[in-house]
Amino acid sequence: MNPLLSLLPTSKKKGLNARLTQQFAYISSQTGDQPLSSHHSRFMCRYGYGRSAESASMGESGQDFAAVRIHKSVCCFVLCDGVGLSYRGDFAARYLGSSLLDWMEQRQDLSANQLKEYLERLAGAATEELDRQPLDHESGLMRSVLEDKRRQGSQSMYICGKIELPKRGTCGRLRLAWQGDSRLRLWNGAEEISELFDHTFSTAERWSTSRGPIGGKPHWYERSIPADMPMRLQVYTDGLSDLDPIREPVPDEQIQVLLDASHTGGLDDDAAFIELQW
Repeated sequence: MNPLLSLLPTSKKKGLNARLTQQFAYISSQTGDQPLSSHHSRFMCRYGYGRSAESASMGESGQDFAAVRIHKSVCCFVLCDGVGLSYRGDFAARYLGSSLLDWMEQRQDLSANQLKEYLERLAGAATEELDRQPLDHESGLMRSVLEDKRRQGSQSMYICGKIELPKRGTCGRLRLAWQGDSRLRLWNGAEEISELFDHTFSTAERWSTSRGPIGGKPHWYERSIPADMPMRLQVYTDGLSDLDPIREPVPDEQIQVLLDASHTGGLDDDAAFIELQW
């Protein structure tokens, strides 16, 4: 417990704790793992992060990025999978993810066209930031190769969303956008309705610091949220592809087993996981 809370009367402690549970933020660290954890408010959120065995053994940053922000009845989230064959895929995932999270949180009138325009504008600022990243300890031919790759840009796939819960008898709103092949799954109650997103996932689609959206426009899904319909949303990168055939809720300990991947000597690929229920 926060030591300052112990100085407050019980009634004020309860009020402060209630306000604190209405706000929540998670940002993944790309230099370490995040054991599966959860947050409970009007949303139930589970999240976790694991680096590949290769990245962990070499002390390298993970290529994935995940973040969630909850404020009362609104939740924004982002999940990014940096493209390892591009220059500094970890940079693209982190830069894109942080920028998208801020953009969704600050804007009320989200639309597919506005997102596309934002991603195109973001490329210029990202290129400037990428150019400021030092090429430490590199010289000669290797430096020339890296400088050429940097000019081609850093790339990341992504899924992002904003959930606004119903208020006083009015419906809420769910907005989702994505490019790439990370997993996006949605349930109405116990029924999975992820077939809505069939044929929209491709590794040829992504965002680039040099070109903005690649492979087409961002995919966009928007719907109302009825007051009496429990829903579950799950997003994860391909390091957790073992979850693909499982439709039922997976216990925490089983997801942690997949993140640890001790049965295979560690993860073959980085893994990021977010699940939201409301």
